[in-house]
Amino acid sequence: MNTMDGSIKKRTGKLRIAAASLLLAIGVAVLAGCAKEPMEGERPSSAQTVEPPATSSPPIKQAGYEVDEQPGTVYYEIFVRSFYDSDGDGTGDLKGVTAKLDYLKELGIGGIWLMPIQASPSYHGYDTTDYYAINPDYGKMDDLKELLSEAHDRGIKIIMDLVVNHTSAEHPWFIDAIDNPDSPYRSWYHIVNGDEKVLMDGAAGSGSPPWHARGDSKYLGIFWGGMPDLNFDEPAVREEMIRIGQFWLEQGLDGFRLDAAKHIYGDFTSTIYTPEVTAANQAWWQQFRDGLSEVKPDAYLVGEVWDSVSVIAPFLDRALSSAFHFDLSDRIMAAAKNERDSDFAFSLGRSHKLFEQASSGAYIDAPFLSNHDDNRVMTVLDGHVPHAKMAAAILLTMPGNPFIYYGEEIGMKGAKPDEYIREPMIWYSDSNGGEGQTTWESSRHNAEAGAVSVEAQLRDENSLLEHYRKLIKWRNEEPALRDGVIAEYALAESNSKVSLYIRATAEERVLVVHNLSSEPQVLELAESPIYGRFGELLYTTADGANLENSELNMPPFSTVIVK
Repeated sequence: MNTMDGSIKKRTGKLRIAAASLLLAIGVAVLAGCAKEPMEGERPSSAQTVEPPATSSPPIKQAGYEVDEQPGTVYYEIFVRSFYDSDGDGTGDLKGVTAKLDYLKELGIGGIWLMPIQASPSYHGYDTTDYYAINPDYGKMDDLKELLSEAHDRGIKIIMDLVVNHTSAEHPWFIDAIDNPDSPYRSWYHIVNGDEKVLMDGAAGSGSPPWHARGDSKYLGIFWGGMPDLNFDEPAVREEMIRIGQFWLEQGLDGFRLDAAKHIYGDFTSTIYTPEVTAANQAWWQQFRDGLSEVKPDAYLVGEVWDSVSVIAPFLDRALSSAFHFDLSDRIMAAAKNERDSDFAFSLGRSHKLFEQASSGAYIDAPFLSNHDDNRVMTVLDGHVPHAKMAAAILLTMPGNPFIYYGEEIGMKGAKPDEYIREPMIWYSDSNGGEGQTTWESSRHNAEAGAVSVEAQLRDENSLLEHYRKLIKWRNEEPALRDGVIAEYALAESNSKVSLYIRATAEERVLVVHNLSSEPQVLELAESPIYGRFGELLYTTADGANLENSELNMPPFSTVIVK
């Protein structure tokens, strides 16, 4: 056996633990895909058919249609360092988040995702040095407990980032492991002799080589050398990560956002999509879920699986509650920017059937527009406020748990490098800021503040912020928008400038209509053979929208909800 084979065996030797999951993973992969025929989101030709997969949890049937409801909550992602500063040192902190809970409640938020708050040497926190400690820049454990108590009193759940794929290179485990061949932590990482042949096609897409030299050895860290990968073939690593998750749930957290979820075993482009790696990833997250269920059976777990829906699906089998829907993000942004329908109901129908089968109906979708790894929405849309409003309207009428990135609701701009898509939240119209304004870095993209601030937009009923508040209010009021499935609705005459879809629960159904264009649109709303007639105009984002008999008149860049 050559040394390359030895390297691969070291990486996958424990894959036998996943044997029981392998057949299911292969079955899901085969079902998804061969997602090439047709391509995901593409309608099949007349010679093709799309059969709905079976589910072990029968959907509710009502009035001629079936629904697999997804009770939804709007989440808000916060980079604590940039959000609100409670003590005047220029750095956001946990007390600052607590101070702004009423702002989030008035926005309509039901859940918060805190980016990493554990001890870390970096500004972003994705390289942990102590999994049981709060980053001292952000406060103390008592500050977190106060935040949790105040949020829960307002009906707001809180999840936090948990990074289990890797630690910091400054973590005591790694320092001992890399410097001491006899360390009990040596097997917790992937450390090999410096001359050993290894796979070099790292799957992180970071541009960094996956292996890093240290003395006579080298170690695996697919994102960069400061983030050495943990070895999940080591039982002690699994046990410790479950213990860490249980600890934070015991403090009162409601769940976790799980960073780099597909990279637990998916380290190399040549192996990441093999059935063995798929099954091993799935088996670990199932074990993690089982461990957390001992403390909090309803813990919400949303994973970063930056890939297609066919890759996401196995992670939803008794493991993750949700995975971020990256494909949908791209579709929403394209529809808003190009003013052209992306056929959301058809593409989501295919995705959700796959998720439904994989999870036995237990999944919750997690749509979003951007996050801390993406250029900000307003930058991508070239500062075009009507396009930003349309993107928000589509997001907030999607099924599942929509996620909003802090500052998105006021139109903050930002472009990579990463620190400039994580700039301080703009609370004040004066560029000099005010009480609580964070100043840990100088703003490159939002320095002028002015209209792109909470203060200015709260005074403007036509602002982007008020648009977000209105749409979230609709969602929270209307069960079909909050919890319903999505279904197709076809106009008698196709019109690519509008996007229409039905949202339905067992008891309610509404028609969502977006005029994506800068021109008024007149639509004839025919009765749906499955969902019936839609004849009552419930909500509109723009004055001038009206429905008479079955004729719907829509102003430019507007959204209406019809019952």
